Formats: sequence, structure tokens, C-alpha cells
Amino acid sequence: MSIYNIVCKELVCISFYNEEAYEKSLMELFQNLGYNSFYGPNIERDYKNPLYMDDLEILYNINNHLDKKAVDKAIELIQDWGIGSLEEKNNKFMEYLQNGINVNYWSNGKEESTYVKLIDYDNLDNNIFTVINQWTVVDNEIKIPDIVVFVNGFPLVVCELKSPSRENTDTSEAYNQLKKYMQVIPTLFNYNAFCVMSDMSISKAGTITASEDRFMEWKTTDGSYESTQWADFTTFFEGIFDKKRFIDILKNFIVYSIDSTTKIKILCAYHQYFAVNKAVNSTLKAIDNDHKAGVFWHTQGSGKSLSMVFYVNKLQKILQSPTFVVITDRNDLDDQLYSQFAKCSDFLRQTPKQATSMKNLKELLNDRKANGIFFSTMHKFDDYDGSLTDRNDVIVISDEAHRSQYGLEEKVDPKTGEIKIGAARKIHNALPNATFIGFTGTPISKTDRNTREVFGDYIDIYDMTQSVEDGATVPICYESRIADINLDESILQKIDDTYWDLNEEAEEYNIERSKKELSKMEELLGAPEIIDDICTDIVHHYEDNRANELSGKAMIVAYSRSVAIKMYEKILELRPDWDEKVKVVMSGSNKDPEEWYNIIGDKSYKKELENKFKDDEDPMKIAIVVDMWLTGFDVPSLATMYIYKPMKGHNLMQAIARVNRVFKGKEGGLVVDYIGIASELKKAMSEYTDRDKKKYGDPDVDKVAYPKFQEKLEICQDLFHGFDYSKFFGDSNLERSKVISRGVNFMEDLSRENTKKDYLKEALLLKKWLSLCSSRAKSHERFEAAFFEAVRSVLVKVSSTGKLSLPEINKQITELLNQSIKSTGVINVINVSEEVSLFDPEFLDRVRALESSNLTRTILEKLLDDEVKVYTKTNLVKAEEFSELLKNTRNKYINGHITNDEVIEELIKIAKLLREAHLEGENLGLTEEELAFYNAIALPENIHDFYDDETLIKITQELTDSLRKNRKIDWQKKESARAKMRVTVKRLLKKYDYPPKEIDGALDKVIAQCELWVDEAA
Repeated sequence: MSIYNIVCKELVCISFYNEEAYEKSLMELFQNLGYNSFYGPNIERDYKNPLYMDDLEILYNINNHLDKKAVDKAIELIQDWGIGSLEEKNNKFMEYLQNGINVNYWSNGKEESTYVKLIDYDNLDNNIFTVINQWTVVDNEIKIPDIVVFVNGFPLVVCELKSPSRENTDTSEAYNQLKKYMQVIPTLFNYNAFCVMSDMSISKAGTITASEDRFMEWKTTDGSYESTQWADFTTFFEGIFDKKRFIDILKNFIVYSIDSTTKIKILCAYHQYFAVNKAVNSTLKAIDNDHKAGVFWHTQGSGKSLSMVFYVNKLQKILQSPTFVVITDRNDLDDQLYSQFAKCSDFLRQTPKQATSMKNLKELLNDRKANGIFFSTMHKFDDYDGSLTDRNDVIVISDEAHRSQYGLEEKVDPKTGEIKIGAARKIHNALPNATFIGFTGTPISKTDRNTREVFGDYIDIYDMTQSVEDGATVPICYESRIADINLDESILQKIDDTYWDLNEEAEEYNIERSKKELSKMEELLGAPEIIDDICTDIVHHYEDNRANELSGKAMIVAYSRSVAIKMYEKILELRPDWDEKVKVVMSGSNKDPEEWYNIIGDKSYKKELENKFKDDEDPMKIAIVVDMWLTGFDVPSLATMYIYKPMKGHNLMQAIARVNRVFKGKEGGLVVDYIGIASELKKAMSEYTDRDKKKYGDPDVDKVAYPKFQEKLEICQDLFHGFDYSKFFGDSNLERSKVISRGVNFMEDLSRENTKKDYLKEALLLKKWLSLCSSRAKSHERFEAAFFEAVRSVLVKVSSTGKLSLPEINKQITELLNQSIKSTGVINVINVSEEVSLFDPEFLDRVRALESSNLTRTILEKLLDDEVKVYTKTNLVKAEEFSELLKNTRNKYINGHITNDEVIEELIKIAKLLREAHLEGENLGLTEEELAFYNAIALPENIHDFYDDETLIKITQELTDSLRKNRKIDWQKKESARAKMRVTVKRLLKKYDYPPKEIDGALDKVIAQCELWVDEAA
């Protein structure tokens, strides 16, 4: 059994399994995958060059059919980056990596041009795969990433690891470390394909532009979706770094999405990788058979558009430049999907085009015999008969593949006898030899035979349950507000039935009948008293519950265009200052009233609104829509949707999925129902997978989020058993602040250490559930939850489990009790600025004056611990001295030998001693660095019997100067270098006959301080 399997099994009982041990186990794992493995410090190299030059020589073998001068030129170019941002340089390298590098070189007196391959994608064994730990890079600073994965000498992956056994480190710290590396050693990341952060329990991969929440796990090695919330690290590393799969990812599944303002680098998620490869294989089989490639069902928000990009990219290489026709059923969807492809033009190595008409599409298809990515809408085929092209290398991609317009059958109008041909039949007639594939975010109805006749069966299913577990989307909760506006249930049913007669029935006479009924519904739903009630409720619900949720973005789905205008005007009547906050987004018509134009605007205005709504800082917060933006439109921070429009089936599921996108701090999306869609939600879910139906079949806030909130509220109440916080519910802000302070003090009692851990976890869950059901929670419940959140927030900021720096602690203490219900009138516990130091006597006096002794003790311990941690990295003697003082003080308190007040006085004394230690160097004329050596040299109790201060200072300064001059990169990693350093130190000390023979152990302490300095300097 290998070491990493043993570690997985025994981790619970191996508390000493640290970062170094985890690093070694991963190195063994890579060896088992067939990678060469080296220890960085053992490699003689130029530390300013992040390439592994020994492996780079393989480029001559890979390109042995080329002139050596061409490869020489390529190697020169990939090390000469010039001026540009990291994203620009990295994008250029990814182009080289995926497609080869175009070089011009001189041979036999003339200039030649050719492509040099950096990786042989066709012959796996022609490449060299190497993994190196502790790979030092010198740039703006000296940094040593934990593990770097190389292919042919290029450092393509940087892995940052954290100790599996330390509670106060996790992957978030690894992410911050990676971002720091990008700032201080950017040359390494010029060549980066993606990054990995791992602490064994969580392993995630992401690109140089990815936020932390966009780093994703890799949960399978075979494409199954059986893993749930946790995937072991072996699955992650074997899943990505299997050589064949790794090469495939590098070539086909990393893309830059580029527009005029941003460059976003995207690494495929594991579900995209396996599903796209399945789709490619299915398509290749279909081309030679029935031309039905199948249906690709990945739930909304899981990256379906990018999956299409990856699919097109890979298939066009295999099929040697086929032509793709992408079909949507609405103009705005066509624009959105086209925009995504256009942003990836460099990756696709061609620019997509939108067909303006069938004539234009025919020209596009026939003006070339290869390549081409063309976009068209369904309705362009309505009046077209005949064939656009007979080519058999055309792939038709249908977005949302199961709408009613995709019929193959012919229908006869009973009144006129006219034959109506289904849209799918028209497309098949226009592209008779094409192969068809469907992409959808919602499942195909079990009764929908048309879709299967057109496309075939499912290729891959990635359901809501897996998507939420993977963090690709967030869950959605549902809240009904119908009762609050007193709409008649029978009328709602009539609205629902009549509306869907219009939308779902294809027969002309039914459509006409529905249109007559429509005018009555318009009157009903647009009635002034109904609009007044709904808009008033929406405004209050938004202000009280959703305005401060994330960026405050919300969407209102109106029944019709006229209702949208009425809602807009009513909301502005209620809130005249919201003219920048709320906007209407819908299509216009020549028949619209003149006054509508200023509200709706033209196409460029809609684009402006789109940019504003996608900008989290923009004052536009609420969009009133009818049909636009309900599919294919992503605003990650959007968390609230108000629905006043009957919808059902996949249209409903696509609409509510606007609020399921991942965003930092987003616990879920909330759908607020004003029209009665609950039954349709349940019907729509009946087509989903069994586990989706079980988990999300009833997303009602009253049945899911609110009971969970009440459960967590009760737990927090129990955890505060014995503490009276009733004065928190009074009218005095001062009393409220004092109760919060005492609540923190209550939890900070050392006897409640385990209780505090439970409380921090449960109070956070309480906050999360409240964000989804705040309008349902009773006022006293919300108020009590606010108390628990205030205490939790303060505890997080001052508890010893935090990882805050001294300035951050000082800054946050200033805001210690600004967590109350109101934003004004709150009394601060300690009113200090960022500049105030732990060593400021005024600060210590204010801490001593705090009423809450447990809180006082915690603050002082935290600040002192942070200061001592600084010493542990720089000054061995003082670190040991003050660590011992802190330990003894804590032990006396825990054992009951001193009171809370006495321990505070002891801690203040230690703070003053620390201040005096800082001043010692100034008094001796020594730097902080020199003082650390002086403390070690002058440590022996009777050392002044042998040397005066002047001599000790001279020894200190010579020793420090000698170490600085002889410092070498990586010497803390090389035992030979450490041995040489120790010899240098001993020779210098011997010159002064240090240490005296009478003093044992003095030399060991000085050597230990030197080694500490070496490690910290590196």
C-alpha cells in the first residue's frame, strides 16, 4: 500500500502529519503516475529562470523534422516577454502551448518561417513529465512554491499545499499564497496553465484569473457523478494529472474569454471535460450512422455555453475543419451565445458569424468548404423551403433542444386545410446531411418524442444535485406572497390555463382563441389596484430583506410589456429617488406608445443596461423584464427574483436559474412568487432526476429554509443557556451594545471553549438560512438572530482562532460593537485607530478598563500571541522567553491560581516587557536583525564575566555581516550549505574565543539562531 493511501486511512489519528509529509506523499503519487520526480534544491540552475532547462532540450526531438535554428529561435522567444500584463503574457504562452509557436529564422542566407511544437499532442511518450518540489524562483522577491508540475521543461501547474493536521490553515490560505506569488514572482506564471490548492481534505484547481470560489474540485477519473460532497485528494490528482488526460486538458479545455475590457482564463470543470468528450465520440458515431448525436443535459448555470465552445474546438480538430450551425429560438439568446463564442475566437482560431437571413446563411455555408461557426435563429427557417447545402460535415447545435418548435411532423389547419411543417422538419430539409446535437439546461419531457427523433438519447446528465454539491451553482428557495396581495385562486388558475393555451398549443384556432382571452387577463393583471398592491409589497420586501443581500441585484418578471411599464411607473411613484435603481428591459415595437421609448430605449441602450446590471457597484439594482434576460443571462450576484408571470416547464426552470449562479458569500437564490407557480414548479421537477426531485422537488421557504432557520435559532439559544440577553430587546443602543459585549465575554470563558466552537459554526448557519427566509421570520426571531450574529462577528474578530494581523485587530476592535441592529448610536468598546500599537500605554489602559474580562483577556492573548509569533521567526531567545511567560500565565489561570483580573495584569506586564525588548536594540545601536544574534550570544547567565558589551556588540555585527555576505538561495534546503554555514559561524566565533569553555551550550544556541535567520531570510 502506498503512503498516500495509508495517510487517507489513518489521517484521523496522525496529528503530526504536516505539510511536508503531505508534500512527499503527493510526490510519490506523481511518481506512480509516471512522472520524473526531483527535489528543487538539488538542481543546479539559474533561479531567475523558472523553466527547467534540462527537460526543455526535448523540443529538439519533438521537432526533429525542423531546422535546429527554428527550435533555437522558439526557445529564445518563450523567454523574451517584453512589456505587458501577466494575463497578456500568459495568454500568448497558452497560444504557443496549444498551437505551436510561429518562428522566423535565417537558413542558408534566406528567412524561413515555420511552427515549433512545445508539446507533442499526438505522441504522448515523446514528452517529458516532471514534478519538482521546493522550486525556488527569484523575481521581485524570492519564493519557493511547494510543487511545480512541468511538461517538457515548462512550469505549467503550481501546487500550493497546507498542512492537513493544522486547524488554522486551509485552502483559503493556499489561495492567498498563490495570488501573492503572482504578484512577486510573475515570471513563473507566464507559463502557468492552472494552479492547485490542497490541504488533503479539499483540493481545487483554477486559473490565474479565477477568484477563490471559481477554483473547483475534480471528483472522478472516469466521468461518473457518483461522488457527492467530498472527493479524496487521490481522485483529484489522478483525475487531472493522468498523463493522457492532462495533455487533453492542456490542448482542448483551457480557454481565454476575451472582450474589450477583460481577459478571463477558464479551466474546464470535471463535468464539462468528460461530457464534452462523450459528446465528441457520440457525434463521430452519428456522422456515419443516423446523424443523431444526442442530447447534452447540464443543469442551468453549470457552464453549458462554454461546454459548447470546448465541444466545437475539439471536434473541429478531429474532423479537420467541419462547419457548425448554432441555432437558438430567440434573438437575444442568439446574441448571448454568439457573444460567448466571439470572446473565445482566439481559442477557436476563427471568428464566428451571425447570419442575417437565410440567404446570408446559404452564402456563408457555400462560400467555403471547411470551417465556419454560424449562428441563426429558428424563425429564419419558417419561410424557407429547399436545401442550404448538401455537405455532410455540417454539425447543427441546438440550444435548449426540446422546445415545441422542434417538431418533425406536419400539421393541418382544420379551417383552411393548410399544411404547417414543423420547424425541425424545415431545418432538416435545409441541411439534409447534417448531424444534430442538442444542448439543454432542463430535462426533456418524458412525453416529448420529437426531441429524441431529432437528436437521439441523452449523452450526459449533470443534474442540480451534483451541480450544487460541486459548487457550480447554488440552491434556489421559493417564497409565496400570493396571500399577501389577496389574488383570487380561481382567477389565477384561469390565467395559468389560458396563458399556456396560447404558449403551448400549435394549432392556429387555439392560438386565436387564446388571444381573445389574453385581453381579459391583461385587464385583470394590469388593474391599478393589483399593480399597487404588488409593487408596494415588492418595494417593502426588497428594502426589508433583499436590498443588502450581496450586491442588492434583483429581477422582476412582469406578465406583459404593458404590465412591466405599469410596475415601473408605480415603483417610481412609491420611491421617486429610485430612477437610477430600477430599469425596464424588454423589446420594443413600432406600435408602442411614444412615452414608452424613453423607458425601453434602443438596442445600444439595452446593452448599456446589461453592462450596468452586471456591474455590482452600479446603482442599477432592479431589472423589470418580460422575456429578455430570462435565459442565457448571467449576473452571479443576482440573488432575488420576483415573479408576476405564469410560467411552466423548462421556461420556468430556465427563468429561476438566473439566481443560481455562484458568487462569494451567496448561500442561495430566492424566488418570490406573486402569481402562483408552486404547482408548476412541482410539475417541472417531475422530469428531473430522482435525487433532484428528492432534494429540490419542494424548494418552498416555509418548508425548507424557515424550519432550518428556526432549528439553528433554537440551537444558538441552547448554547447561550444561562446568559440573560433580554436587555438586547430594549430601546437603548447603549444597553444593546453592553449585552453584545457581555455575550462575547460569556463565550470567551475558557470553560466554554468547545461551546464557542459549536456556536461559531451554528451562528454562521443561522445567518445563512436567515438570508433566504428573512421575510418569513417573525420580527422577534430576526432581532434575536441579530444578537447571535453580532456576538459571532465579534468572536471571529477577536478569538484566538483568527488569523488577523495586529493592524487588522486594532482596526476591527474600533468596530467591535458596530454589529448592532442600528447603524448609529452604538458605543464602541475600544476607540482606537489603525496606528495604535499593542505597546501604546494608552491602548493597554483602555483594554484594562473593559468591563468584559474574558473579552479583555482574549484580546490581549491574541495580540501577544501575534507578537510572539513574529519573534519565533526572527529571535529564538526572545521567542522562547515570551512563549514561556505566556504559557505560565495561562497555566496559572487555568489551574485557578490567579483570577481573571490578575491574568489581565500579568498579560499587560508581558506586553510592557515586549515593548522594552523592542527598545533594547535601539539602546545598543543594533538593528532588529542584529539584536536577535546579540540576544543569543549574550544569553549565558555569566557571559559578562568574560566579555564587555562593546565586544559582544562587535561579535554580533561581524557575525551578521558575514552571514549576509555568504547567504545563498536554497541554503536552508541543502544540508551541505547548512554545514558550510555552521563552519563559517564557528570560525568567526573562535576568533573571539567564544564561547568560554566554562559555559556549556552557548555555541548551540548561537548556531540555532543562525539557522533560524537562514530559514527566515530564505
